[in-house]
Amino acid sequence: MQFRDLKAQYLALKHEIDAGIAAVIDSSAFILGKPVTELENKLAEYVGRKHCIGCGNGTDALQLALMIWGIGPGDAIFTSDFTYFASAGTSSILGATPVLVDIDLETFNISPAALENQIKRVIDEGKLTPKVILPVDLFGLPADYDRILPIAEKYGLKVLEDGAQGFGGNIRGKKTCSFGDISTTSFFPAKPLGCYGDGGAVFTDDDEVDARLRSLRAQGKSPVDKYDNREIGMNSRLDTLQAAILLPKFKAFVDYELDAVNKVAIWYTERLKEKYVTPVVPDGFYSSWAQYTVLLEDKETRDAMQKRLKGKGIPSMVYYPRGLHQQEAYKWMNLPDEWYPNTIEATKRVLSLPMHPYMSEEMVDLVVSTMLGA
Repeated sequence: MQFRDLKAQYLALKHEIDAGIAAVIDSSAFILGKPVTELENKLAEYVGRKHCIGCGNGTDALQLALMIWGIGPGDAIFTSDFTYFASAGTSSILGATPVLVDIDLETFNISPAALENQIKRVIDEGKLTPKVILPVDLFGLPADYDRILPIAEKYGLKVLEDGAQGFGGNIRGKKTCSFGDISTTSFFPAKPLGCYGDGGAVFTDDDEVDARLRSLRAQGKSPVDKYDNREIGMNSRLDTLQAAILLPKFKAFVDYELDAVNKVAIWYTERLKEKYVTPVVPDGFYSSWAQYTVLLEDKETRDAMQKRLKGKGIPSMVYYPRGLHQQEAYKWMNLPDEWYPNTIEATKRVLSLPMHPYMSEEMVDLVVSTMLGA
């Protein structure tokens, strides 16, 4: 059994993917060829944004967005303590300071109450200038933008949505990657919409921001003369082969994969909810299920269960074994564990199970029977 079966997906889409790759090779337009523009247009339309700008990966997408706003030393960027390192690390690369915020243990997403407390603390201390809230749509579920956006407006902050895991989710029909002033996603292979290497995208409704992002992803070049660089940028372009791979994968994603992963989630929840804490999807929310993550009783129980699953040939993962404030790169901040009780609880109890659109009910039953001790 595969944790996320990319081979099954490839076999289902082999003809279209192979044809797309062959067409790119035949054209020899390997950088910013036609498939890149086609993909950008389709993704922007799907999400409901005016512009989509492809780039090298999801981390670069976040950094490019922060560069647009001139983020740097002395600026505070508020993000989740329970997430992949890039959500905070991109702030540090630019010299800004990530302010880590505890999560809601039900959704694993940033806690709006803890967020506002951290904003107030930073303002009261007066050492940093609050600039950006960077919510993460973790495990496929959109963050609580109903509460986050009013907080941003109250304190005059920008919102940078990290939709790397949440692409395809929505709140009352409004798609992930449409909530932030700027939003981003990742096409890392294991993401809900993944390519066969690295890739990412940035979304905006602002024409000027769109033009600057296209410049910044290509070393800050002028739109009329690539040897006239107007500002310091990056080398972060989505290559044409990856775009050609993503086009048929995106069609399948919209046509049937989202429905399929939600069906798998229902199978899991129906069978596990009596014994385990299963994922919560609030009313009006729709998840793209980047991960299906349950909470076990404690770390010992979780680790024993992971060992039992492995013995049956069933892969599982722990996302994440520590909060960002516990990682070596941020130990210098001396952030107290008392600020992050839900993050610490999650790190001890979470276990992510195999989840992808090509799982059969029989596969789910095998996982469940192993977890229930049958």
